[in-house]
Amino acid sequence: MGIKPLSREEIKKMTVACRIAADTLTYLDKYVKAGITTQEIDDLANDFMQTRGAKSACLGYHGYPKYTCTSVNEVVCHGVPDSTVLKDGDIINVDVTSFIDGFFGDTSKMYMIGNVSDEHRDLVETAMMARDKGIEAITPNGYTGDIGFETNKYVTRKGYTTVKEIGGHGVGRIFHEEPFVPSFGKKGKGDRLVPFHCITVEPMVNQGTEEVVEYNIHGSSVKYYHTADGLWSAQFEHTVLVTDTGYEILTLP
Repeated sequence: MGIKPLSREEIKKMTVACRIAADTLTYLDKYVKAGITTQEIDDLANDFMQTRGAKSACLGYHGYPKYTCTSVNEVVCHGVPDSTVLKDGDIINVDVTSFIDGFFGDTSKMYMIGNVSDEHRDLVETAMMARDKGIEAITPNGYTGDIGFETNKYVTRKGYTTVKEIGGHGVGRIFHEEPFVPSFGKKGKGDRLVPFHCITVEPMVNQGTEEVVEYNIHGSSVKYYHTADGLWSAQFEHTVLVTDTGYEILTLP
């Protein structure tokens, strides 16, 4: 696996891209409420990234037609913004990737709309903690399995499941690159983590079965996914720089 570490200058550029992505999600906080459409969220995110000199990496990626992914309730990931109106009790993941000066910053978070039920609130909180548990398992020259093991252990103890076939990835000069970062695994197994390379940690946590159903996106080779049983799913994502002593989260709010 030919992963090339980032230089100090490249890390600075990567930090800028990640800062813009994180700030985009923070900017959306005041807008993502009952009554807004997912298309309006998409437009707001794009406008914000443009004001910061970045562009969306999603638009046109393998034919993907929008600036962001907006995954509501039982949509696991890659939900396509459209005329869907958010309503009280919904949960939504907004996933943004900014591109600036040759580098990609990738992050996502859940928004809870109005009066979300206790069970769905717990699902969302579990997904956030699962991401954080995974990140805490990162060590220089450790393994992707270390991340997956801690993530899956936490999620299953909470009574939920992790999606196995979709996961995190290397990111930096390229939007999606090696290694694959799973939300399950064994300690000391998987791909080695390379110091001064970035990965995303983004477990998708399902209420019920881990099985997902794949759907086509018109004009694109990217797919979107629903839970197979119609129960809800939640996900949080950070871009993380593996360092020679540990890690640094580049997409903190």
